[in-house]
Amino acid sequence: QLQLVESGGGYVEPGGSLRLSCAASGATLNNYAVGWFRQAPGKEREGIACFSCCGFSTNYAESVKGRFTVSRDNAKNTVYLQMNSLKPEDTAAYYCAAYYGATMCPLARYEYGIWGQGTQVTVSS
Repeated sequence: QLQLVESGGGYVEPGGSLRLSCAASGATLNNYAVGWFRQAPGKEREGIACFSCCGFSTNYAESVKGRFTVSRDNAKNTVYLQMNSLKPEDTAAYYCAAYYGATMCPLARYEYGIWGQGTQVTVSS
């Protein structure tokens, strides 16, 4: 059974950078599409980035395109989200989620069945 653990969140000033990690255990993460989602207080959870199964493709929401980059390290069974040029509106709890065998890269939360516990990112001066 795949389990996911996020880490790397924290407090950063506007314009700064953070790298989030989504470490997997129990299964090979490369067999899954991995999506990154975020949820700010009072808002819906939104999909922001995805790395499809087997290295086929990536996908980004317009709100993060050009600033965030998703990548995989198969040797470490981990997916990363590099976040640059952070803005206060990026403040949210960030989650990774997995979708077995998906060679497409959906950003809809209902597609994903396995979730991590989340890590908080706060962007403020």
